[in-house]
Amino acid sequence: MRAAVCRSYGTPDVVVVEELPAPDVNAGQVRVRVAAAAVNFPDVLLVADKYQMSVPPPFVPGSEFAGVVEAVGNDVTAVSAGNRVFGTALVGAFAEEIVVSPEALTGIPDGVEDGAAAAFGVAHRTSFHVLRSVARLQPGEELVVLGAGGGVGLAAVQLGALLGASVTAVASSAEKLEAAKAHGATTLIDHRSGDLRNALREAHPDGVDVVVDPVGGDLAEPALRSLRWGGRFVTVGYASGTIPRIPLNLVMLKGVQIVGFQMLSFATNAPDELRSNEAELMDLLASGRVLPHIGQRFPLDDVAAALQFVADGRAIGKVVLDVSR
Repeated sequence: MRAAVCRSYGTPDVVVVEELPAPDVNAGQVRVRVAAAAVNFPDVLLVADKYQMSVPPPFVPGSEFAGVVEAVGNDVTAVSAGNRVFGTALVGAFAEEIVVSPEALTGIPDGVEDGAAAAFGVAHRTSFHVLRSVARLQPGEELVVLGAGGGVGLAAVQLGALLGASVTAVASSAEKLEAAKAHGATTLIDHRSGDLRNALREAHPDGVDVVVDPVGGDLAEPALRSLRWGGRFVTVGYASGTIPRIPLNLVMLKGVQIVGFQMLSFATNAPDELRSNEAELMDLLASGRVLPHIGQRFPLDDVAAALQFVADGRAIGKVVLDVSR
């Protein structure tokens, strides 16, 4: 099979496409022939050995994929050969075949193409759990989304609007803000064009109810200051590369809540909400009411360019590798 391989840590150009043996399928495992894979910022960090966990090289990067079940091991009954599925793994998705546990897979609804399925899982699940179960977003509330042009941010814009909130998108370019507008944002702020704190105050003099922050860095504090009394600030990640330091007196004076979201912790500690949210989200995907925004596609041979595109912050929505092409 053809696969992208990282044989030493470094910048995206260390990843090259090679011929590798197809992975074996053991008991309790499933082998999927990959049609499409999504490229995420953690893939870049894993290649550079700057992620929160390390994978020793050589390894095949890639955490999101979609394709067709090719073979199943003994004791696997949840899926069968020929099923269309999408799934997640820490690594291994940037290859023509991947072996995972059946628990990592979800059936692709009819009518959803492979690229959309590959790009859907992480960003939309993260955003939906954050809005539904962590922020407890209500119809009519004011929602601010930082990094609104990225995968999680644009999904939060789309889902926040669908849940009835008035959405303010904060992003770093006119192109990203146009994408956010197309997915339901009604207030657009380019944080590189001026002071974010003043821009949010002008847009929302009475404050906002919820801030979703997948960026961190210098954007977190001015966004926190935009909350009205009792508002909720959800920290999701640190795409800026900097974990913010928040003055706790703001939390005390404004009576706000700062809460965090991490998928594994949520799945472990709130399994019933996870299942309920998953059922609702899959209905939205199957009906076509929610689909990921795919801003760029690359063939597998251009995997290094795709990783660099994400590393440079140029991605709008999701970046997809067409593996089977």
